Amino acid sequence: MIFNYNLPINLLFGRGRSNEIGSEVAKYGKKALIVTGRGSTKKSGLLDKTINLLTEAKVEYEVFDKVEQNPLTTTVYEGVDIIKETGCDVVLGLGGGSIMDAAKSIAFSAKNPGDISEYIFGIKQGGEALPIVLVPTTCGTGSEGNCFSVLTNPETKDKKSLRTNVIIAKASIIDPELMTTMPKSILASVGFDALAHNMEAYVSKIGQPLTSMQSFYGIKLLSENLIKVYNDPTNLEAWENVSLASTLGGMVIGVAGVTAPHGLEHPASGLHDIVHGKGLAALTPIIVEESWQSDIEKYSDISKLLGGTDAKDCADAIRSFLEKIDLKVTLGELGVKENDINWMAENCMKVSKPSIANHPKEFTLEEIKDIYYKSL
Repeated sequence: MIFNYNLPINLLFGRGRSNEIGSEVAKYGKKALIVTGRGSTKKSGLLDKTINLLTEAKVEYEVFDKVEQNPLTTTVYEGVDIIKETGCDVVLGLGGGSIMDAAKSIAFSAKNPGDISEYIFGIKQGGEALPIVLVPTTCGTGSEGNCFSVLTNPETKDKKSLRTNVIIAKASIIDPELMTTMPKSILASVGFDALAHNMEAYVSKIGQPLTSMQSFYGIKLLSENLIKVYNDPTNLEAWENVSLASTLGGMVIGVAGVTAPHGLEHPASGLHDIVHGKGLAALTPIIVEESWQSDIEKYSDISKLLGGTDAKDCADAIRSFLEKIDLKVTLGELGVKENDINWMAENCMKVSKPSIANHPKEFTLEEIKDIYYKSL
């Protein structure tokens, strides 16, 4: 048994820990670029709170609030331009997974010039990034706990992750109280993304004992608590468990990778700007139906955690869970057309080859097309 698990990050977890944003950012720079979304942190008051905390800590700031739900490479360049103009020396990502991914890539591109797609596809290697502090406000991507930053190239529609240890945050502040203002539809989507991360890392061929332990626990926490917070957003104990599971999901995919569900979803949302968790909800049960026999033991574990009995009914256990958070959906309902399938399958083999290889059953191009058809 030989494995590595390197995660050089300070995770500050717990209710009220967002009060430490100012003092934590001050450890890494004197002027912060606050990367955030267009509305949610303003409506919730978190952006104003963050500005006050930075001011108290004598940290100057600039706000960049143009990040989309599927962040674009071109948006990253806009953020870098602000850094060049204003002299920011630390990047603070304040928001959901898209925000954190954009923040990480902005910090990277500020130190590594040129087309970021060349770094994403491994044509070039980057050696450093500006220091990064992340404050998640959704419980989905787990980007606060890994070295990934998923971006979409608007010209090619390629949706693929930049993967480099230089974009692991210096510190991530995970405050479950920040999650409670999410609309239910967003909670369902990001919560299922977190569940998918843990399920995929659990069955991944490149998983190892530590990722298996963490992802199993992540699945358990979400199976017992996501529906609770969906039905009662005041349940702070359940929010703690969901937030922890989300961070665990990010940590484990940073080591064990994702598998076929994420591999097939990225072409769909790259092409049609689909909400990521909804795309996963449309694809995951069908992929599990097509592959449960490849790892009966682990799919049985997942099924039992979600209320099923064995590997054979794992897909149905996932469907039942999705029903309880009102997330049963098809790719057709999300805007995917039959004539998109050939492009998506080819793109899947281009941008998601490692994810396909990690899956217990390695699907062929024709099998991927068939899954897309069944998901319409």
